[in-house]
Amino acid sequence: MSSYKKQSLGTKGGFTLLELLIVVSIIAILSVALVLVLNPAETLKKSRDAQRISDLSTIKTALGLYMTSTSTPYLGSASANTACKATPTTAYGTTGATVKLFYSLPTSAGTISDTTLDGSSVTTPASQSGTPSLTDGTGWIPVNFDTLTGGSPISNLPLDPVNAFATGDSVSTVSSASLIYRYACSQTPLAFEVDAQLESIAYTSSENKRTTDGGNNDNLYEVGTNLKILGTGTDF
Repeated sequence: MSSYKKQSLGTKGGFTLLELLIVVSIIAILSVALVLVLNPAETLKKSRDAQRISDLSTIKTALGLYMTSTSTPYLGSASANTACKATPTTAYGTTGATVKLFYSLPTSAGTISDTTLDGSSVTTPASQSGTPSLTDGTGWIPVNFDTLTGGSPISNLPLDPVNAFATGDSVSTVSSASLIYRYACSQTPLAFEVDAQLESIAYTSSENKRTTDGGNNDNLYEVGTNLKILGTGTDF
């Protein structure tokens, strides 16, 4: 065998530096494109919104079961409805100190003292619980589900996946931007409303759930038996 053939057989092919650079560039471009398409932050927000919609559906079902299974249902506390507005359209500023809004925040977040909720002055604007997930009337929704035959239909009261004030909000200024659940009730008719804020583009723009829920507030996602209990403003 000639020396030329020996040399040819002993030579192994490989990538040139230029080829490696081209491959790396293609991988980088595909990675950027994948991130743009998937948008992890938006995907996470949409996942949390889906959880919020599911949570509010669970709460609505549990409250509906409680109301239809109890001879004298109490939506404002474990034993009374004094924390409920007189009617769904009664302004909070005219209700007195006993009527309240209820939030899913624990009291450790600070007792809410915002006095302009619902666009009106409220003496006692909000109620929170130290253990907000309890179903015995001491949780963030003041209904004693445990009194039902067979016990509560839910093991815990759902909490917002974030359950925190929005940037710029505080115990003295709570806006609809805060990612927390809100609950309120009325006495005549006996009814309730539960609201949540959504944060994903998918559910606030392209498929805006807040404007198609049948409620009167396009700033929040609303469920309940009367969607006029909580008002139309941005300060809740």
